[in-house]
Amino acid sequence: MPKGEGKLIAQNRKARYEYTILDTIEAGIVLQGTEIKSIRAGRINLKDGYASIRNGEIWLVNVHISPFEQGNQFNHDPVRPRKLLMKKKQIDRLIGEVKQGGITLVPLKVYIKNGFAKVLIGLAKGKKQYDKRETIKRRDQDRQLRRAIKDNY
Repeated sequence: MPKGEGKLIAQNRKARYEYTILDTIEAGIVLQGTEIKSIRAGRINLKDGYASIRNGEIWLVNVHISPFEQGNQFNHDPVRPRKLLMKKKQIDRLIGEVKQGGITLVPLKVYIKNGFAKVLIGLAKGKKQYDKRETIKRRDQDRQLRRAIKDNY
């Protein structure tokens, strides 16, 4: 199965509006306790999340996974940093890209692939305001074009 494919759980649509995505990398997530049950239930929010590099490891920060409702006293902290699982070669490449400056790591979507929770991380460069306006304009033009084609058939 290619990267980014599986049962989609959550998607960060705002990331594609705020950033230009240069490349994507698939990574596993280190979860604890009932976090996987919450993810399978779709109780995850990627909106304010980002990935940071600490001590040669990639960490997913500010991603909110709600506590499992049927959980007990061992429920997890909803916004704790979570380690991402990648090969050393991929991590070294990401470190080099991020150190160039102006590039950040943004989670684009979370999905279940072969029974494991995966996150698609995007190498992203921030858009300027005029780029965002251009994106909105192009999206509206595409929508109008699809409507016109639909009306004619």
